[in-house]
Amino acid sequence: MDLISSLGLGFSVALDPINILYCFIGVLLGTLVGVLPGIGPTATIAMLLPITFSLPAETALIMLAGIYYGAQYGGSTTAILINLPGESSAAVTAIDGYQMARNGRAGPALATAALGSFFAGTVATFLLAAFAPPLARAALSFGAPEYFSLIVLGLLVSIALAHGSVLKALAMIVLGLLLGMVGQDIYTGTPRFTFGLRELFGGLNFVSVAVGVFGIAEILRNLEDETERDVGIRKVTNLWLTREDFRRIVWPVLRGTGLGAVLGVLPGGGHVLSAFASYSAEKRLSKTPREFGKGMIEGVAGPESANNAAAQTSFIPLMTLGIPAHPVMALMIGAFILQGITPGPNVINQQPALFWGIIASMWVGNVLLVVLNLPLIGLWVRMLSIPYRVLFPAIVVFAAIGTFSINQNIYDVYAIAFFGIVGYALIRFGCEPAPLLLGFVLGPLLEEHLRRAMIISRGDPSVFVTRPISATLLALALLAVVIAVLPSIRRKREEVFVEED
Repeated sequence: MDLISSLGLGFSVALDPINILYCFIGVLLGTLVGVLPGIGPTATIAMLLPITFSLPAETALIMLAGIYYGAQYGGSTTAILINLPGESSAAVTAIDGYQMARNGRAGPALATAALGSFFAGTVATFLLAAFAPPLARAALSFGAPEYFSLIVLGLLVSIALAHGSVLKALAMIVLGLLLGMVGQDIYTGTPRFTFGLRELFGGLNFVSVAVGVFGIAEILRNLEDETERDVGIRKVTNLWLTREDFRRIVWPVLRGTGLGAVLGVLPGGGHVLSAFASYSAEKRLSKTPREFGKGMIEGVAGPESANNAAAQTSFIPLMTLGIPAHPVMALMIGAFILQGITPGPNVINQQPALFWGIIASMWVGNVLLVVLNLPLIGLWVRMLSIPYRVLFPAIVVFAAIGTFSINQNIYDVYAIAFFGIVGYALIRFGCEPAPLLLGFVLGPLLEEHLRRAMIISRGDPSVFVTRPISATLLALALLAVVIAVLPSIRRKREEVFVEED
């Protein structure tokens, strides 16, 4: 099936009225959670997973994907209007976007974010369509050792790109791997870490862990330090750009799109990394770098294009290798599994309508974002004044009902509360929950491929380094660890030199 006919199949799925409706709901919800700081796409998708259980697979995944890239757009609205990024990747947009708003140019800043996002999303969608099939074909040649090494690489790269302590990120990965081992042994059926509880024999419920660690923990953190949102911009006018504005944003948008498309594939949060990289590149290339931070339109165009391109290309490792690039993609794996689908290279052959439908829906979603968001700027501004204490009870009840509805098991609701407290404690101790979720999702796959490889090699561990692809992936994993550890070693050496002086 060539690319044109494949995209034709995808658009026939994406343009189905039901799928368009749910794509619209997804981008609308995504924009909403991006606009309202403190919720975020990770928590939202985690809490909506139970609802998707009753939807067709294509419809459910199209909606969840829309939430993710819609949040990338929505986060820029609050960043520009009130200097409060709704999404982590929008923190860079706030630097110059808010200053543009204060200078009376909120309209051009928002229009730049919308147009840059649309262009980057469109380009990244076609890159996804072009490069995903050959990657999936290459992945079919992977055996158990290669998959084991690939998962190790994904986990260690996520540590290298994590914020804060490398040791804490590693500890979260290990904790996630241990949680993934709860339940019966995959080969012998022997119960592990169940503490005699029959409810744990089937393993921990992915939805309960995700909703607790991200949704409930995030609510607790926000309630701890709820600040009043001062909406300084009550009315936005002059949304269209001048000819000079268009001239200034063309190259930043192109560069940001390229950076985001490449860095989005990396595990650990490529959309955040690409936004910072784009801003840094624009500042270095500018003839007036000192003006950055004072309302430069290039400082909005580049990062917004980068984070939206990265949001689209982060689906490449998910849909071709079954490896999540970051927590949202780990939740998408959970959505695949809830639908009875194993994400990975076989999806393109076994579920072509699903594979190409998701890709085509991304372009449809980007069109909906532009059409939807610019006319509703006034609504988003008014929504920013809603007190968080009004929002959180509804969110908690919604999450509990949705999780209970999957298995009709009250234990899953108790698990939400337990993991919510665990997630909050981890945040308080400076640990990131994201590596934990990646470890939890990839842990069973890591164990399965490790044991399968050892069975094939009759217990010889050298199989991981004698096969070229596996050895290369492990070498890259080792390089990721070195890159992660070097800065801390350098800091300690500098501290020693200072003390000696």
